[in-house]
Amino acid sequence: MPTPKLIGRLTREGLTGPRSGPGRAPPLPEDLLRQATRRVEIMSLVAAALWTLAPALAHVALYFADPGDPRWSQFGGVDAIALGCVVVSLAVYTYLRSGQRDPGFVMDLALVYMVLMTFGMGVLIHLAQPWFVPASTLPMITWSGPIILITAGIVPVDPRKMLLAGLIAASMDPIGMVVAEAVGSYQFGSLAEALLMHYPNYLMLGAAVVISHVMARLGQQVSREREMGSYRLGELLGRGGMGEVYLATHRMLARPAAIKLIRREVLASGDDTTAQTAVARFRREAEAAAKLRSPHTVELYDFGVTDEGTLYLVMELLEGDNLEHLVRQQGPLAPERVIHILLQVCESLEEAHSYGLVHRDIKPANIHLGRLGLRQDFVKVLDFGLVRSMAGPSEESLTGAAGLTPGTPAYLAPEMAQERTVDGRADLYSLGCVAYYLLTGHLVFEGDTPLQTILKHLQQPPDPPSQRTDRPIPAELEAVVLACLAKRPDDRPATARELAERLAAVPAATV
Repeated sequence: MPTPKLIGRLTREGLTGPRSGPGRAPPLPEDLLRQATRRVEIMSLVAAALWTLAPALAHVALYFADPGDPRWSQFGGVDAIALGCVVVSLAVYTYLRSGQRDPGFVMDLALVYMVLMTFGMGVLIHLAQPWFVPASTLPMITWSGPIILITAGIVPVDPRKMLLAGLIAASMDPIGMVVAEAVGSYQFGSLAEALLMHYPNYLMLGAAVVISHVMARLGQQVSREREMGSYRLGELLGRGGMGEVYLATHRMLARPAAIKLIRREVLASGDDTTAQTAVARFRREAEAAAKLRSPHTVELYDFGVTDEGTLYLVMELLEGDNLEHLVRQQGPLAPERVIHILLQVCESLEEAHSYGLVHRDIKPANIHLGRLGLRQDFVKVLDFGLVRSMAGPSEESLTGAAGLTPGTPAYLAPEMAQERTVDGRADLYSLGCVAYYLLTGHLVFEGDTPLQTILKHLQQPPDPPSQRTDRPIPAELEAVVLACLAKRPDDRPATARELAERLAAVPAATV
């Protein structure tokens, strides 16, 4: 049973973690932390290369400076330190590369790695003093300061952590002087002189703490801007012509969802027509999805506008893939599987058409295939952003705005290209194009430009699917697909229900 102390903590902090406070860097979104992890991975690999090249080039430089100097061919303490840093760097790279790591731990690991690299640099540069460094305690800049700055710039950590780790790292040059003197390779006076010699490191540390503070504030801003009503945004899942889709979690229920936002550049493009069209299209998607209850239509959880004016839709999070990616990866699908998919799409469209709504953008990328409970190949129809009532002439047009084309040319019904009034049979034409693609792996019509493709939809009869693939296609299924691809709407199946009945009667449907 939860203790009062735990209940009080949950009340104060919610289910999303501790709140940000003075001096405390707020947690960054998970996807940004993973990007930072990737940067640490790259940094360690680059460091391994530099630690390899630097000593090698030093030996080459010695040879060209004095071929008779035997030191160019000798392996000494400097090389041993460099080799140790290469091993540490490759170990960090391999560890991060070998699997998913907790981002918070990786950020702390990066600070430890920074300290180890500055220690290696501090010892190496003073052990190498007889070769390259004049015997002086005048103030100097070494690589330790830049290492601290680089780490602050790519590793988002609490500024206090950066200050603590940075103080240790900045002190590694004086510590290296002590080590070098202990082995007889370097001589200096008091420890105060050693600190004075490397005071630039501490100045760079100050800059590094400022950088960490700025990154913490940016993280706080990102987290705040990713608050959408009761949901908190996570990683970016995809980006389309006008919107972005993010993974999201309900702050109280911890229920995963997908949030779709209108891209800021669309609203801030300076073109009022484009912005208004995007907003109208976005609202229409929300209103249409809210009406539909078919299990094969993506479910809408919420819709709203943030304080900053960002429009968002909260939808169910789908696991699986869309048909476009599926065919690209696996090739054409078996006829019986295609029929199974099409029947489910027909169920979604039948409900939408019963409300007088036409999807107008049926294509493989908008048909998701996944799992629901124990059911495999469960279809969800997505993106009702172009949906329009069959009473279209009385409504404002959502087409013609820059970047917001009515449908997709490869799946566009002829009557849509002619900007005539459309009904549900336009969706059935597009679904016929989808079936053609699933069966053959090819588009019905392909052109060098979108206009050429549209003209072929208007004028050119399609080749039968069986002529575009070496896989067997039942004649009855081919006849249904070609019926959907008829130029005149009257020559197509009249309704999604009629199409489903004809598909169910195909012998492959029972295989």
